[in-house]
Amino acid sequence: MPSSPPSDARLDESLRHIVESYRRLTGKALINDVPEDIAALRAAVWNAPRAIVAHGTEADPVFFYGNRLALQLFEMGFDEFARLPSRLSAEPLAQDAREKVLHKVAERGYIDGYSGMRIAQSGRRFMITECTIWNLADADGVHHGQAAVFMAAS
Repeated sequence: MPSSPPSDARLDESLRHIVESYRRLTGKALINDVPEDIAALRAAVWNAPRAIVAHGTEADPVFFYGNRLALQLFEMGFDEFARLPSRLSAEPLAQDAREKVLHKVAERGYIDGYSGMRIAQSGRRFMITECTIWNLADADGVHHGQAAVFMAAS
C-alpha cells in the first residue's frame, strides 16, 4: 500500500473536481482549508479521515481514485483499485440496490446518509456508513463521474 498519494496531471485535475463538486453540491467542505497548492491538496485528500473514492463515466464505471483509507478498506493498492469496475465494490446481491442509488445521485446531484455493505479483495465484508455520493463536474458543468465519502462501521 503506497504511503503517499499518486500524482499525475490528470489525477490532480480530478482531485480538484472531487473537492469543488462536493462543495458546490452540498455546501460543505470535503476537507478543511482546501489548499491552492496541488501537492498539499493531494496530501490532504489522501490522508482524509474518511474514505474517498471516485469513478469515471464509462458504461461500466471504473474507479480512478481511492484515498489511503479507502485502499485499506478494500485491501488493494492504488493501481489495482484504479482498474476496478465500481460495481464490484459491492457483493452481487447488493449491486442492484447500489445501481439504483447511483441513478438517484445522477438525477439529484448528490445524496447523503447512505449506508451499504461492501466487499474487500479478501472477501471480508464491511458496512459503509455516513456516506455522501455526488456527481463530479467541472466549473463548466461537464460531467466526469461520481464520488463518495464514507466511514466504515467497525
